[in-house]
Amino acid sequence: MKKILLATLIAACAGHALAADLLDTVKQRGTLKIAVEGTYPPFTFKDANQQLTGFDVEVATEVAKRLKVKPEFTTGEWSGLLAGLQAGKFDVVVNQVGITDKRKETFDFSQPYTYSSAQLIVRKNESRVFKSLDDLKGKKVGVGQGSNYADMVKAVNGIEVKVYPSAPENLQDLASGRIDAALNDSLLIPFAIKQAKLPLKAGHPVGDITTMGIPFAKNNPKFKQAVDKALNDMKADGSFKKISLKWFGIDVSKAPTAAK
Repeated sequence: MKKILLATLIAACAGHALAADLLDTVKQRGTLKIAVEGTYPPFTFKDANQQLTGFDVEVATEVAKRLKVKPEFTTGEWSGLLAGLQAGKFDVVVNQVGITDKRKETFDFSQPYTYSSAQLIVRKNESRVFKSLDDLKGKKVGVGQGSNYADMVKAVNGIEVKVYPSAPENLQDLASGRIDAALNDSLLIPFAIKQAKLPLKAGHPVGDITTMGIPFAKNNPKFKQAVDKALNDMKADGSFKKISLKWFGIDVSKAPTAAK
């Protein structure tokens, strides 16, 4: 009987350990492990001094600060970020991750903190008019590997989809005429074109307004509550708006009345 009770107690303790909330793990470790792309300006990229910077980097750093832990950043290609999160390599991905039903099957998300839309990018001297993805049937369109923009383009029959590990390669191929258009985040486009110094311009918006959140492993209610509180407090005290105005000139935490 004693052996049975001891085994039951051990199993109960093990179950409790397995059920430890991510917030407890992060607090005990003293760091928040954050994955970003690092090649996705103005969200996550390296400046002239090779220092990681950008809108999402500043947001993630502020969230970590409000959790009273230090941010620990990891960079990688977009296509591997969510897979790495699922494998437990880091705690969160803060890299404009669209909140979709498919992703919610695997991850839990913070409240939305960014609103934007999908928008086409074309060459500056483009004479053809692409107002929708249907107009691009029979054409080549560049998208980020594993992105929701890739899913949007693949859902339209007749478009030749070209996938890229990051935005710079995509834009370079567009400028060189290897593809007919690219599809990306409306907030990224003006900054990316300016930084790339390529003869490109923003095209028409396509699709609906999208919401971006911070994904993490499922069944961590305390962690979700803490991250949501951090974001709410940032909005309430104006620090989120300050970061947003710095990078975009608008408050991206508010849904636009119409896609840009």
